[in-house]
Amino acid sequence: MKVTRLSIPDVMVLEPKVFGDARGFFFESYNGRAFKEATGLDPIFVQDNHSRSVKGVLRGLHYQLRQPQGKLVRVIAGAIFDVAVDVRKSSPTFGRWVGETLSAENRKEMWIPVGFAHGFLVTSDAAEVLYKTTDYWAPEHERGMAWNDPALGIGWPLNGTPILSAKDQQAATLARAETFA
Repeated sequence: MKVTRLSIPDVMVLEPKVFGDARGFFFESYNGRAFKEATGLDPIFVQDNHSRSVKGVLRGLHYQLRQPQGKLVRVIAGAIFDVAVDVRKSSPTFGRWVGETLSAENRKEMWIPVGFAHGFLVTSDAAEVLYKTTDYWAPEHERGMAWNDPALGIGWPLNGTPILSAKDQQAATLARAETFA
């Protein structure tokens, strides 16, 4: 597995070894021992999530203040632009974001640690996203941040307005959002 630390080094892109031939391909999408060796981290995943969205859907930016979740995100169909925003006030990278294109074709995965808001934009006709989490979904602790907050300046690869949930349309800006200490 190849690991690339992004400009916020806590966020990493992982590229598995893919074995392919005329029949197709095989790769380990997750191996705890290999993940620990490559990243130095040993998360315990408790929940797997699967979403399907059409082109132009933007989900996020989401995080949980209590029961915070680390996430390992990958795409099994289509493509997304995946984003992590540092919402740890004590961090030197507070309020900064990183993004990466994840697709079924490139098989990249993104590790988003606790203390980050997460969101993605579907850039293909449709996309199916799988992600593992280190804690359970707790809607009472979930928070959202505005995808278009000028203070964040996220460079979404988007023409026009994305398709948002009602909840995401009402999300706070970074200045008004509850964040981690």
